[in-house]
Amino acid sequence: MSILSEKQKTDFWNDGVITLENAVTSDELAELRKVFTEWVEESKSHSSDYGETLDGRPRFDLEPGHSSAKPGLRRVQSPEEISQAYENVMRNSRMTDFVTELIGPSIRFHHGKVNSKLPGTATKIKFHQDFLFQPMTNDDLITALLYIDDVNLENGPLEVVPGSHKGPLYSHWHNGVFTGSVDDEVTKKYAKDVVKCIGKAGSVCLMHSSLLHGSAPNLSNKPRTLYIATYYAEDAIELSQNHLPSRLTHSIIRGESSGRVRCSEYEMLIPEVPKGTSFFSQQAESDGK
Repeated sequence: MSILSEKQKTDFWNDGVITLENAVTSDELAELRKVFTEWVEESKSHSSDYGETLDGRPRFDLEPGHSSAKPGLRRVQSPEEISQAYENVMRNSRMTDFVTELIGPSIRFHHGKVNSKLPGTATKIKFHQDFLFQPMTNDDLITALLYIDDVNLENGPLEVVPGSHKGPLYSHWHNGVFTGSVDDEVTKKYAKDVVKCIGKAGSVCLMHSSLLHGSAPNLSNKPRTLYIATYYAEDAIELSQNHLPSRLTHSIIRGESSGRVRCSEYEMLIPEVPKGTSFFSQQAESDGK
């Protein structure tokens, strides 16, 4: 039985984005919050990025200026590998049901992360398109951004350009440097069309991988933490190195393997895998270039 209305499906494919409430149960949300709070407490005993992921890079990414008094844990790579609560939500929640209705019936897991903007943290995400980091043979990829906290206009919400997934793929390479963002002129071009995605904790924002998006710093006294899981249609095949490899990457989450590949027509420059903990460093290093 369908849980998305025809209007909701049409809105997603027209705009490239839709926000839906009650993507997880209250118990699932409470457990995700509990685990993340424990990670923040753990981060207070570290002064630099720490932990280790499948490719040897740190798992826990700390904001510049992080301290025990003012922790700035801004990303946890592949939380599904170290938390049953996060793996369960990735596999079995209503969030997964929503994604399956849009690009299923068979879907695979690409990667996951927690992005957090704790109160007063300065991280700004420049506008970019996720597909430019993760090219596949077709573009039936959805980034699901689950709101662990209430997201409002003040605490650094996701900012999107509705309908931009139907337009061009803008290069994230500038002057020979992979910046992880589009050119400033592209950002200016779409400035008047930007929409901020807000909602209650437990909601999910489903975003097409080619949609232009970014976010502002969190200058409020409220946290803004997201669990982000990317899924793709089972008949897509990855064309470049995964930037966030996990032991769960390419797992079939719903349906079954077809043994087929489906292709769409496009062209782009191959992305650069970040050498640091995350693409935050790529965007930061591009300032002034």
